[in-house]
Amino acid sequence: MSISDIRSSGHAPAIIAAVACITIAGVSLALSVPLLALVMETRGASGLFIGANTAMAGVAVLVATPLIPRAAAAIGVRPLLLGALALGAASMLGFGLIETLWAWFPLRFLLGASLGAMFVLSEFWITSLAPPRSRGLVMGLYVTALSLGFAAGPAILAVIGTEGLLPYLVGAGLFGLAVAPIALVGDSAPRIDAPEKGRGVVFFIRLAPIATLAAFTFGAIETGAFTFLPLYGLRVGLDSTSATLLGSAVALGNVISQIPLGILSDRTDRRRLLIAIAALCAVGALGMPLASGSKLGFFALCVVWGSIITGLYTVGLALLGERFSGVDLATANAAFVVMYAAGMLGGPPIIGASIDVWDPHGVPVATALMLAAYALFAATRPKLASQP
Repeated sequence: MSISDIRSSGHAPAIIAAVACITIAGVSLALSVPLLALVMETRGASGLFIGANTAMAGVAVLVATPLIPRAAAAIGVRPLLLGALALGAASMLGFGLIETLWAWFPLRFLLGASLGAMFVLSEFWITSLAPPRSRGLVMGLYVTALSLGFAAGPAILAVIGTEGLLPYLVGAGLFGLAVAPIALVGDSAPRIDAPEKGRGVVFFIRLAPIATLAAFTFGAIETGAFTFLPLYGLRVGLDSTSATLLGSAVALGNVISQIPLGILSDRTDRRRLLIAIAALCAVGALGMPLASGSKLGFFALCVVWGSIITGLYTVGLALLGERFSGVDLATANAAFVVMYAAGMLGGPPIIGASIDVWDPHGVPVATALMLAAYALFAATRPKLASQP
């Protein structure tokens, strides 16, 4: 269960290429989210308008992702991935060239559809080629690289600014750069057959509820926490700078722990590990009101909490790879991404409503309840041989 397993499998170059591709694309995604929000605000768009436009990406993932496995079977994983990168680049250029904000809704839909395809195809590529004994380690490396890419996007935007065409050219250029690693190892791309009738995304959500609901829970909490954690920090007495940095503390935790969690998942029952992750993070969320009296203690808790919570995504992906292969893995991966997107859409309204009901501690309480509900579901569901 080590790097030597990956090397000896003969798939290391292809795995590295897929990780590099989605990481570079992730930099562009992380750059585009604040860029588009800031530009819309400077042009006078309302908060509702900005929120609705942002949500279009999630809608696109829900609509387009179920079609990806069949499309990949028809034209190939590599051509479809290259097409998604091209669509992402064209969408970014469109934002820079078109000033009419209402036209940004179809552009945001196209960008979301392209990103959904990128994630499904690259994660299928990585998971299908990962050695079974080291699958958790590979997913840990992947999520770590992706987290670093997400951190780099806003940093690049801070340097180049939001004025003019430059940030859109950089975003499009990053999608173009992501083509390079895939082009170098094209012959290593995994191939899939067309899905059997009736074995679509909904089928695999029902067949693998513990893994797919892990994605939903993580999507809901990740988006909600990053949205409302700074607001919670302000309401418990932190200054604006410190409150903003709470999200950075969670992101730092994401980066430092995924490889150890991946290795642990190779040595333990992944279902039990997901239950433990959710339960520990529920307790950690409930501890936030107690830690909020100490700035250092609050930051430390957010780092630790962030280091564990992302394990829902890492270990959930590894659990799918443990059970499925070929087109079933591709479709299960699409189901995983769909559930993550559904969580992204559902989480913020739930956490936002909770802070209205219980100001200020609704944020950690609602987060803890969602995590506890997932842990309870995973712990009480009968363990069937066919259901991860």
